[in-house]
Amino acid sequence: MINDDIVSLYAFNRWADRKVLQACRSLSQEQYLAEPVPGWSSVSSTILHITMVTDAWLRGLTGEVIERFLTEAEVATIDDADRCLDAAYETLDRLPIGSPEWLNTPMTLRGRGRSLVLPPWAILRHVVNHSSYHRGQVASKLKRFGIEQPATDLLFWAIEQSAPQG
Repeated sequence: MINDDIVSLYAFNRWADRKVLQACRSLSQEQYLAEPVPGWSSVSSTILHITMVTDAWLRGLTGEVIERFLTEAEVATIDDADRCLDAAYETLDRLPIGSPEWLNTPMTLRGRGRSLVLPPWAILRHVVNHSSYHRGQVASKLKRFGIEQPATDLLFWAIEQSAPQG
């Protein structure tokens, strides 16, 4: 049985991020950087956004004051996004996400001259929701380029996890 907890949500989120990055590898670098249709942001800018936000929120949950975000230069390619997401998930792995007390105790997150007080569970769930939303945008952009978009719904992850191993 798969529980709806932070550990499961992040196992899903990692899986879905990897599926989207893998699908993006079918794009040429020109397609990755181009607007799929006039007025739509590029796939690369959406992947940067997912990566930057995931990284910043997770670093913020360590108590780090976030004054700097990942830049286009740091996330210029799909391999860069993969590397930066790995680093963000390494940050997640250091957080006490198995502790109900930690998850429920409001904390102050600071960055760019602002502060926000919320319990970590709210931030952690927001990151997954945010990533899901923007992965949907990437899927639409991939379709415009003729690339089959991956099925990244939570249900597909759960089906895959429930499949008999062997």
